[in-house]
Amino acid sequence: MDPVRNPYAPGAGQRPPELAGRDREVRQFEVVLERVAAARPERSLVLSGLRGVGKTVLLNALRSLALSRAWGTGKVEARPDRSIRLPIAQALHAASRELTPRHRDPERAEEFLGVLKAFALETSVKDRKGVRWRPPYDVPALRGRADSGDLELDLTELFTAAGELARDLGVGVAVFIDEMQDIQPDELAALCGACHEISQRGVAFVVVGAGLPHLPTALSASKSYAERLFRYISVDRLERDAADRALTVPAMSEDVEFEPDALAALHEVTDGYPYFVQAFGKATWDVAPTSPICAEDVKVAAPEAEAELAVGFFGSRYERATPAEREYMRAMAELGARLADRPVPTADVAALLGRKPQSLSPARDGLIKKGLVYAAERGSVAFTVPHFGAFLRSQHG
Repeated sequence: MDPVRNPYAPGAGQRPPELAGRDREVRQFEVVLERVAAARPERSLVLSGLRGVGKTVLLNALRSLALSRAWGTGKVEARPDRSIRLPIAQALHAASRELTPRHRDPERAEEFLGVLKAFALETSVKDRKGVRWRPPYDVPALRGRADSGDLELDLTELFTAAGELARDLGVGVAVFIDEMQDIQPDELAALCGACHEISQRGVAFVVVGAGLPHLPTALSASKSYAERLFRYISVDRLERDAADRALTVPAMSEDVEFEPDALAALHEVTDGYPYFVQAFGKATWDVAPTSPICAEDVKVAAPEAEAELAVGFFGSRYERATPAEREYMRAMAELGARLADRPVPTADVAALLGRKPQSLSPARDGLIKKGLVYAAERGSVAFTVPHFGAFLRSQHG
């Protein structure tokens, strides 16, 4: 069939043509928006899950929903080697551009920008390096507001100022933080503390974070009350009917159908993971000669889809690892074959490699920092990428 008309979109954070299986999460956020706008108490949200389940796609969809309600929004992608102060300032500057033109009191809008500038100017020289953005220079920094140098206090004052500006318009402000697990532990604690304070004050401000499966644990470790501070949403693979809808709805828009056996075959090879659904859907479309798409088309397309995943989805991550880290991952994959790729005990990894567990800590910690594995529970590790163990076994079996 015509590849130009191919509706599927495998890509990092790229929204699929049909956002299937996420209706519940969208409805939950709609309630949050309405409650905050009505000055009712509500918790911020945290999305967690493996890579390839569509966390970033869902995060962007929730931001679009907030924008449709005339909220001020901004987005941050956390990095382990960078403070969040300047990215948060940039995100709230973006939110201010959505709010200040509608505000009837220019002095109130200028006051917020002054607080924002004071907050941003506290950014260290190291964290400014390589960043071209500068806080708004057309307003003076409001000294004494959000510039103490204590990140928790400064975030609280900044979030409060932003929420007050939005409240004047009957809306709120939402900051969306992707890769939230990469925020430095002390700054994650500061962010939790600020969210706790503004929730008690009823400020019209929410944080929506997304990260790997261990993000809830990291938040709880940073502040003991974090387990009650956020509404936690686990983003997982799609149920069969949602996975089918992700394939059939875009195809129907192009007057193309799937035979039931083709849908069954696609679900078997994708396991319902949204990224795989898009990758195999795209490859199957390209090889299918005509509608309806049949199981044989899926069989023919599978090697091409698998080859693309091996390079772009799996291989690129494997190449980031050091030799010692690769050895650790191969041991995890071998053990995973016996455990249906469930989390594996770190002691078993050490035993398989004939090493003491302490000697493998640098490799394990390096893999965690690179986002390739996570501490699933005490004394065990798991891959952050679905089917990664199977990929390693196929490459190094």
